[in-house]
Amino acid sequence: MIQAEHLTKRYGFTTAIQDVSFEVRKGEILGFLGPNGAGKTTTMRILAGFFPATEGRAIVAGFDVFEKPLEVKKRVGYMPEHPPLYEEMSVDAYLRFVATIKGVDRDKIDSRLGDVKARCGLAEEGSRLIKHLSKGYKQRVGLAQALIHEPEVLILDEPTIGLDPKQIIEVRELIRGLAGDHTVILSTHILPEVSMTCERVIIINNGKIVVMDTPENLTSQLSGGERIELDIVGPVENLPALLREIPQVKNVSLGEPQNARQPVLVETEGSADVRHLIARKVIESGLDLYRLSTQTMTLEEIFVKLTTEEETQEEETE
Repeated sequence: MIQAEHLTKRYGFTTAIQDVSFEVRKGEILGFLGPNGAGKTTTMRILAGFFPATEGRAIVAGFDVFEKPLEVKKRVGYMPEHPPLYEEMSVDAYLRFVATIKGVDRDKIDSRLGDVKARCGLAEEGSRLIKHLSKGYKQRVGLAQALIHEPEVLILDEPTIGLDPKQIIEVRELIRGLAGDHTVILSTHILPEVSMTCERVIIINNGKIVVMDTPENLTSQLSGGERIELDIVGPVENLPALLREIPQVKNVSLGEPQNARQPVLVETEGSADVRHLIARKVIESGLDLYRLSTQTMTLEEIFVKLTTEEETQEEETE
């Protein structure tokens, strides 16, 4: 549904993105994750036909963005980080205007208006002037205008910025509900946004793609092992030495006791699951095991690890 091939964008001597390539399957939600200034917005604008790339090619819904920009725009709903709203208009008037310029049939405008207002939580706001809306509700109007013409592809640049926690949850649920019927690219610098909404994630830093995979695969590949938490009752002085007898265990650390229970963190290496071996060692040593659970790397840890490695490699190259 979306193909980006070696996209590069330069502004004079500044390179915003360099050799960016990826695909998005039909009906998929792809997260574009990176810090501010990483190149997310530039990529979104190129795919939406907002401006051309310096080099490379982009295909959206079967049309070349640079050769057939109008055909692409008919099939794309674009919500920039700061939606261009006409604040002197009412919500209904603005959405009718957008529906008209996006080519929605006149006899379908009323039904589309009702549908997007309901989906975006604007059912009671139709008569209000946009300038009187809160930041959160203006974001909702921005999302509604992106949906009004039932696009095949949605490009959402920081869609939850400025929303309160309740509104963020509602928008996340809305975006998840679009999967299947719409292909969605969601850019954000908010880490939980990706893990809670997206099926795959691209991490971009300094204008270059660092990695692309599912959040689950990234966690598995980068952890190189597991971190296993134990809660134990009993004398644990000899436990670290016993657990290190397991070949895959590389580190054991004791936490501060809480309510007579001793927290223990076991770090392993390799792909083998050794939880049963750890539990056996604990029980055979006469200790009581109250909890055994596995920690996984968060997307934040993954992002820091990947971007730090990239910066280190660049310094070594220089």
